[in-house]
Amino acid sequence: MSDGTEGTGMRARSEGAIGELAQALLENPILSQALGGALGVGERAIQVQRGAMSALDVPSAESIDQLGRRIRALGDRLESIEDTLDAMRSDLSAVRAKLEAEAKGTDPATI
Repeated sequence: MSDGTEGTGMRARSEGAIGELAQALLENPILSQALGGALGVGERAIQVQRGAMSALDVPSAESIDQLGRRIRALGDRLESIEDTLDAMRSDLSAVRAKLEAEAKGTDPATI
């Protein structure tokens, strides 16, 4: 039986060979052109898709996400307005109670 060093050495040599092969492929001008062309085609396809969706008046995922953020912000603002109205309502009730007490000639603090 082996002590495991053979497997480690083989693995290191295999990783080295794969790395060299990958480097050789990346340095190959024909492969580089093909990859560049494929990426260019992908970008062009995305542009065409966006144009088609826009022409059909279909929102993109980005537009839907932006709309969701705007709705959440609007909800937060509305909640703040509701809190302010509740505070104003409480203040108005206190002022009314004070005015009614003064009109009756009683001390509003005892009410």
